[in-house]
Amino acid sequence: MNAEQFKSLVKETKLGKKLPDAIYFHKDAFDHAPEALTKFINVVAKALKVDDEKWNLVKVFRNDFRLSLLNYPKFYEDSYPVLEQSVNVDLSKLSHKVTKYSEQENPPILHRKETMVSKSNDFYEHFVMLTQEGEAAGLYENTRMIGFKESWQRLIAKHGYELVDGRLFRNSAITLASDDIEIDRHKTALVRHELSAPMKALAKNGFLSGDYSIFDYGCGRGDDLRELEAHGLDAIGWDPNFRPDADIIESDIVNMGFVVNVIEDQDERIEAVLGAWETTKKLLVVSAMLANEKYLAQFQPYKDGVITSRNTFQKYYTQAELKAYIERTIGEDPIAVSPGIFYIFKDKELEQQYLQNKHKRHYQWQQKTVPKPLSEDQARILFTKHQQLLESFWLCCLAFGRVPANDEFKGSEQLKEIIGSNKKALKLVTDWFGKEELELAAKMRREDLLIYFALGMFGGRKAYTHLADDIKRDIKSFFGTHKVALEVAKELLFNIANVELITEECLLANKTLPASKIGYEHEVPHSLTFHKQYAEELSPLLRVYVNAALQLYGELDDIQLIKIHITSGKVTLLGYEDFDNDPQPKLKERVKIKMAEQDVDFFDYMEESLRPVLEDKVKLVS
Repeated sequence: MNAEQFKSLVKETKLGKKLPDAIYFHKDAFDHAPEALTKFINVVAKALKVDDEKWNLVKVFRNDFRLSLLNYPKFYEDSYPVLEQSVNVDLSKLSHKVTKYSEQENPPILHRKETMVSKSNDFYEHFVMLTQEGEAAGLYENTRMIGFKESWQRLIAKHGYELVDGRLFRNSAITLASDDIEIDRHKTALVRHELSAPMKALAKNGFLSGDYSIFDYGCGRGDDLRELEAHGLDAIGWDPNFRPDADIIESDIVNMGFVVNVIEDQDERIEAVLGAWETTKKLLVVSAMLANEKYLAQFQPYKDGVITSRNTFQKYYTQAELKAYIERTIGEDPIAVSPGIFYIFKDKELEQQYLQNKHKRHYQWQQKTVPKPLSEDQARILFTKHQQLLESFWLCCLAFGRVPANDEFKGSEQLKEIIGSNKKALKLVTDWFGKEELELAAKMRREDLLIYFALGMFGGRKAYTHLADDIKRDIKSFFGTHKVALEVAKELLFNIANVELITEECLLANKTLPASKIGYEHEVPHSLTFHKQYAEELSPLLRVYVNAALQLYGELDDIQLIKIHITSGKVTLLGYEDFDNDPQPKLKERVKIKMAEQDVDFFDYMEESLRPVLEDKVKLVS
């Protein structure tokens, strides 16, 4: 079965819970679905060795060649059954991902079960009655708040009901003693005299260039907005305490800066995140405060956070917790920008562009030879008359590592009139300047693309259904086909677990980098430490190793040194006080990234007298 046949069969499916992008239905209703579709679903389940008792619902996607095998063990017993396991199958990539929810405190749950079975099912009328009860109680007025077990239970309690044997009963006596605490939420809005960290990240990544409209969702006192407006940017904002009457306007980029950590009501917090996601057209930025258990121990616990000394609520996260919270709430893969700051792209082409540029090196042309003497008089005349145009074209060729398409070089029309085509012009400039630089630029671009694809696989990001035109041209030029590019990238990614190869690459890097240090344990190479400015000079394998770790952390703004642990699949980041000027700088921050566990540990050295000193800085600078 191919993608078009699959979509056609999904379109023919009459029963099921129908969402804009997918349809859910139970195995017991297979007789009422297209036979070819249900046979195919069973074949997929057997091919993946998913036992029959490990799935009872299927989710088929309307627009993608994908399906999910879902297991709700108590589908018939519980009124709102809990999801125990999902097997998400991407049929276009021939890959699948198993997610277990049995250990989660707030797993997804089901509603409107009558839509997922046939009308002849013995439980159909009972399921209809359950849904009618919920509608009469007003529980379905905001469907965004009902998808998780704890949110659903809180919603039931807020409406004055409780669940007894799976049925709703009025309980006007329900009270929550902890809700008697009055939180001074407005006190969390601090006065700033410079851009906030999320806005600085946007500026650094080129999103405050004036090409995008900006909306600050929870703008506090408006310090960021004043600065952005002073630069002539299209920036507006809303805040429930300081700008409650402002309109919430759909914008290209929405910043939700340190909002999720100050909302004590968990349902309101989810509502805020989803509201911000609905407001953005291209990119949502979510940030929150990070802290460890030792820091939190000084505060009074309250709900899922703490009460601070200023009587404000704070929900602190770890980096991994914040990523999981965003992913669970929005249903999209967030990208770590720095500790506590994540990007979630609605515009997938913009996401491709961001990720590609993040790992793309820029070849700097350095003229080291004089032009070759050419025998053709016409070529001499061309270079004399059109030197600036041809040099610009050569730089464009080096930037792409290949001949640019007409829309990739603004002087293509002029070249066409003078020489005939960009391809002919490439031969001319290559003969003139020499092919060595172009070959090096092509090698760099090919490596950058491999790293881009490999990191996409490591991060578990969905495959893009539409690749940008420049990436398509790169793939054709450097790999031939997209499938070949992915196979080579997969091999590169798998090699980060090859200790022997990583050891070999680290020892080679120690010889080729301008400065670095090999650490030994029992005379066996244990680690490679180097300054972050040399990260792009690493081999493709080590670049993937390091950048895979940085996908969990973000940018290296306050970090100077990177330490690759050769045998354990870990990377340590080290930040020092005044590293550039102090001959023996003191360590102020250490971050350990554990790739296997997808977790990040932060260690700061608040007590200055206890900060370790970097003794051998001379080995780590050129």
